Amino acid sequence: MASIESVMHEQRVFAPPQALVAQANISGMEAYQALCAEAERDHEGFWARLARENVAWHKPFTKVLDQTNAPFYTWFEDGQLNVSYNCLDRNLQNGNAEKTAIIFEADDGTSTPVTYRELHQRVCRFANALKSRGIKKGDRVVIYMPMSIEGVVAMQACARIGATHSVVFAGFSAKSLNERIIDAGAVAVITADEQMRGGRALPLKNVVDEALALGGCNALHTVIVYRRTGGAAGMQAGRDVWMHELSAGQSDQCEPEWVGAEHPLFILYTSGSTGKPKGVQHSSGGYLLWASLTMQWTFDIKPSDVFWCTADIGWVTGHTYIAYGPLAVGATQIVFEGVPTYPNAGRFWDMIARHKVSIFYTAPTAIRSLIKAAESDKSIYPTQYDL
Repeated sequence: MASIESVMHEQRVFAPPQALVAQANISGMEAYQALCAEAERDHEGFWARLARENVAWHKPFTKVLDQTNAPFYTWFEDGQLNVSYNCLDRNLQNGNAEKTAIIFEADDGTSTPVTYRELHQRVCRFANALKSRGIKKGDRVVIYMPMSIEGVVAMQACARIGATHSVVFAGFSAKSLNERIIDAGAVAVITADEQMRGGRALPLKNVVDEALALGGCNALHTVIVYRRTGGAAGMQAGRDVWMHELSAGQSDQCEPEWVGAEHPLFILYTSGSTGKPKGVQHSSGGYLLWASLTMQWTFDIKPSDVFWCTADIGWVTGHTYIAYGPLAVGATQIVFEGVPTYPNAGRFWDMIARHKVSIFYTAPTAIRSLIKAAESDKSIYPTQYDL
């Protein structure tokens, strides 16, 4: 234990430049301490103020916190909102319609920018497509998708109609997928024919078919397939439909489904390392507020920033800092399909330089692997790029 503590102990202090502190959303320790003091004096008033300032409510809440059924606390429960409205419509109203919402970089390096107006239209079309298959508020939808604009669209479209999504990481096995479809009681799966990673096409639709063949998915009636590569994807008549065909001809306007603040936005399953995977449910109001606040407080996001979280949408970090948080604050962000070592271990640094990324959020394991790679190939060392 002593050796572990020794390795983990960190004594260095990295003080931010004063110029950075002065323009920060929380400008120094005094501002931080004042925020803490406000919360300590009146925690309900504190969260009520932040919820009113950062979330657009269709029906304003009158009760902040209900503790009568502790430990099952509820927040803003008599308020109504829509998370997709907060992420998309509000940006159209705030003058961000032509601002780039997402820069998608494919595995092969192809980049595609999408504005807030375009993203809103795509989400609305797909939301209407979901409704055309009878999917509605309260239904549960499993998403087994590659990193893509379409993955974000699928999540936002579910939120728009009040359907609860459950994203399953697109590297999980058919058995893992089957277990989650059954446990969630999903009526639909949204997937892709294949995904591209490191120059290789990896099947997704075939894994979905295998998962459904294992049986038990009794509530499921629809499989929607995004054509990513054009690779082989068997389609079962009546059940399976192409995403582009289902969306074609749909209106690019879709009135949001207003839901209670405690309405479940999504379910994510634990890894199952200590037993059966457990579904963790996140509600709409409290989750959206915290996603927005951490973008402002933790990442100090500004309108001019380009934000990049390298997580996958299959994890909660990808939910919060790709699908919801950046859009809730009107940010421009990168969505990356590939891997950090393809075509070489300088991929991250090259992308940061090309897209002028100003806030980069990744995992220590990724950084360690890239440092190790750079030790044997100085041409991909970060100092070789205009960061």
